[in-house]
Amino acid sequence: MHAISFIQDLAVIMLIAGVVTVIFHRLRQPVVLGYIVAGFLIGPHTPPFGLIHDEDTIKTLAELGVIFLMFCLGLEFSLRKLFKVGATAFIAAFLEIVLMIWIGYEIGRWFGWSTMDSLFLGAILAISSTTIIVKALNDLKMKNQRFAQLIFGVLIVEDILGIGIIALLSGIAVSGTVSSGEVFSTVGKLSLFMIVALVVGILLVPRLLAYVARFESNEMLLVTVLGLCFGFCLLVVKLEYSMVLGAFLIGAIMAESRQLLKIERLIEPIRDMFSAIFFVAIGLMIDPSILVEYAWPIAVITVAVVVGKMVSCGLGAFIAGNDGCTSLRVGMGLSQIGEFSFIIAALGMTLQVTSDFLYPVAVAVSALTTLSTPYLIRAADPLSARLAGLMPVRVGRVFGLYGEWLRSIQPQGQGALLASMIRRILLQVGINLALVMAIFFSAGYFAGRIAPYLAQWVHEPRWHNALIWGAALLLSLAFLIAAYRKLKALSMLLAEMGVKPDMAGRHTARVRRVIAEVIPLVSLLVIFLLLAALSASILPTSELLVLVGLVAAGVAAVLWRWFIRVHTRMQVALLETLGNNQESH
Repeated sequence: MHAISFIQDLAVIMLIAGVVTVIFHRLRQPVVLGYIVAGFLIGPHTPPFGLIHDEDTIKTLAELGVIFLMFCLGLEFSLRKLFKVGATAFIAAFLEIVLMIWIGYEIGRWFGWSTMDSLFLGAILAISSTTIIVKALNDLKMKNQRFAQLIFGVLIVEDILGIGIIALLSGIAVSGTVSSGEVFSTVGKLSLFMIVALVVGILLVPRLLAYVARFESNEMLLVTVLGLCFGFCLLVVKLEYSMVLGAFLIGAIMAESRQLLKIERLIEPIRDMFSAIFFVAIGLMIDPSILVEYAWPIAVITVAVVVGKMVSCGLGAFIAGNDGCTSLRVGMGLSQIGEFSFIIAALGMTLQVTSDFLYPVAVAVSALTTLSTPYLIRAADPLSARLAGLMPVRVGRVFGLYGEWLRSIQPQGQGALLASMIRRILLQVGINLALVMAIFFSAGYFAGRIAPYLAQWVHEPRWHNALIWGAALLLSLAFLIAAYRKLKALSMLLAEMGVKPDMAGRHTARVRRVIAEVIPLVSLLVIFLLLAALSASILPTSELLVLVGLVAAGVAAVLWRWFIRVHTRMQVALLETLGNNQESH
């Protein structure tokens, strides 16, 4: 009986969604909005009667829709795209998120809503809709213009920060409070997990997919992709992070595979089906009585979204050095909320920390801002021309001088080359240290499960920590040696740049040599102190710690070249994967 009820509900959803989306397509409105309207029409709150009977199963399917939406978002993610737009994306996204969280929180408090409702409202308003923007820019045939590329960069940064917001909100909802230490700890652990997952994933997953692709079976490739997607989501949930994070990350990892285009083609129909159910499920939750009751907050929040995002994103793009017209187009293009907002609103309901009215309010604001998006993008050029005409000549000259000043302070020639080298070395050191920290965190996490097995061989409990910590150190040696070598290269570069013969005279070479030796050694000492602090739960006694250190130093001295070879192979494999993917596009 349950199966028949489920099939009936699914049939109703797909039939009504199909009809409504055809109508919306003919009216040249976003299809996403059509799905929400379809859900509203067949929902339990819409007279004369509800057509859906098994809402819980539909919500479960909607969660699959979230997974596929975020997975496909990850497939479109590219580090190279992000670096191309550089400062604009980071500044605009950061300004937007900070300002919109503050505006949302203040609006909520102004209406007398609870602290948690206000906080979640701020988070709901912070992230723009990738789905709606991409659709609007496609329809307007503006996808390849410069402002559109800047918008895509901002969206990528937003998605990354949005994952962090979800992780933070989950922590706040559980504890009920937020402290600066907790925020830094959550963001730090999240960043560490993302870096390690991306590096290890890019080393392993594309090779696995390449092996499966050799069989030339679409079915085999699709099943493998889905298995990896759900398996990684499960791992992330076990580590107490959001399933959304897992879906996004595994998508970003698969984006570096040479089979990316085939994966996108295979996954697209599944994504369309489950994402349709997700948006219909959103419509099912709209209660007209709540929309009427909260009409004034919905109107205020809608205006706040459009104006707040236009100002914050436009200002961020301008601060990064873009002209006024481009900055305004970026701001007006990002003036809406969408799928990420629904995910955050659903999180509040799932954790039972937000009121029932917040979700329908978010959906209503999204619907209104979605309708306005194409018109805002079209209006950007005439509005910028109008503002330019109204602007005093002196103010226009100041803005022009600001752009010239930004271009003049950027390093040129040899300076730009040195800056690029330093950035690359610091990035490599950061990645190696992230992998080391992940090894020690894992050792601490699994220590309780490993100790009973060690007890069968080693009866002295204090040796258990020494063996686990020592094993983590030995596993980390290749990355620590690589970090030391990179730091030494950086210190030599800094010594060459900082110690000039006219300052040090005949001692120039000696001073440079001292700097080149001291900086990496001090850095290593700081790294070991940090590792000791992070792995305090499994840190051995001081005598055993000295013994473990001496053993590790002996192993490093004997196998120094072998560790370098192993790390070099891993680095080459990583660069090859990234390079191959770039060629395939």
